[in-house]
Amino acid sequence: MSIHDYLIEHSGFDWQSLLSGWAWLLPPRFTVWLMNRFGDLFITLPDGDIHMLDVGAGALERLAKDRDDFARMLDEGDNANLWLMIPLVDSLTAAGICLQDGQCYSFVVPPVLGGGYTPENTVVLPVQEHYGVYGSYHNQLRGAPDGQQVTIKITRCLP
Repeated sequence: MSIHDYLIEHSGFDWQSLLSGWAWLLPPRFTVWLMNRFGDLFITLPDGDIHMLDVGAGALERLAKDRDDFARMLDEGDNANLWLMIPLVDSLTAAGICLQDGQCYSFVVPPVLGGGYTPENTVVLPVQEHYGVYGSYHNQLRGAPDGQQVTIKITRCLP
């Protein structure tokens, strides 16, 4: 197994445009370092801290103090499986559900709305649509208490 089997080459993406719907959550300055196959991002802040943008959960979490610390922590416990979604990616690729350039895996029903982290709840989307839809979901859900009934309006899928 190679970490690259669970990552997407992301150097050609227009991150400013793709992440415009996430400005409410992301810090003002960062660099996209890695992108897993579900579009979750590992970003580097100016001080070297590594944070993960969990797109499905709509959360930004500090993972490590720098890239070396991240590499060490990736090998600890279940971190690689959680951060790179290894079991789910393996299930999808074994089922022949593969990605083309510009695509990522996404969820039919977002995990934040009760969708499972399962192959049956997974779809392949263009990266641009993935970030647009999920940015809209999470922006509308900000501040809503757990269990509250919500109505989500998708007026525009693309940033």
